[in-house]
Amino acid sequence: MAKTTSKKSAPRKSKTSAKPKAKTSKKPVKKRGVLARVWRWIWRGVLGFFALCILLVVLFRFVNPPNGIYILEERHRLGAIKQEWTALDDFSRHMPLSVVAAEDANFCLHSGFDLDAIKDAWEDGGNRGGSTITQQVAKNVFLWHDRTWLRKGLEAGFTILIEIIWPKKRIVEVYLNVAEFDAGVFGASAAAKHYFGASPKNISALQAARLAAILPNPQQRSASRPTQSTRNKTRRVMSGARTIAADGRDKCF
Repeated sequence: MAKTTSKKSAPRKSKTSAKPKAKTSKKPVKKRGVLARVWRWIWRGVLGFFALCILLVVLFRFVNPPNGIYILEERHRLGAIKQEWTALDDFSRHMPLSVVAAEDANFCLHSGFDLDAIKDAWEDGGNRGGSTITQQVAKNVFLWHDRTWLRKGLEAGFTILIEIIWPKKRIVEVYLNVAEFDAGVFGASAAAKHYFGASPKNISALQAARLAAILPNPQQRSASRPTQSTRNKTRRVMSGARTIAADGRDKCF
């Protein structure tokens, strides 16, 4: 009998054994990629802004700053302003003493913020300011004058940077050159000529106290035509200037 050989048939592949590959959507990945890029750009913008702020504060320690936003607004509104940049050593000694006595008697003792003055201003219902000279420099040089939380926050940041990077003498010098003393009159040098025809070096104790007494509302007060209230404040400023000179609170400037 002939041998019969049977060929083993290859096993059939089950139709159900091979699982179809699941289709994966790439949209969530794309969205995450876009969000990551957005966040990177936001952080880069924030870091770039802080770097620019630090750079400007460092620069203005050595270079006199250009006119700030408020001064430019007043120039546009009035057509012209009076301002003569003067070094601190070219002012009469009475001028820095008077503005510190009037605006920030503890200027040499704090690091940008006078907490006691802020507390007193808060308890007084905001009827008087608690800003230090450094805070006013931060506002006048780098920012605008609107009372918003954004501006206050930026002011605090610039105040810290200024106190870290600038010496106290530089802070007083810049303040004396950017403070407003009448409509369109900026800086104590221009103010001394505007009100008294005096040069910065020859400002007397009374004239310096009068100029300081019209702060911080110079458009409502006059140093050459003082009201009784301004005269009273002038006496207080002169007394305060003598006090801080006697107890050493003027040593930093």
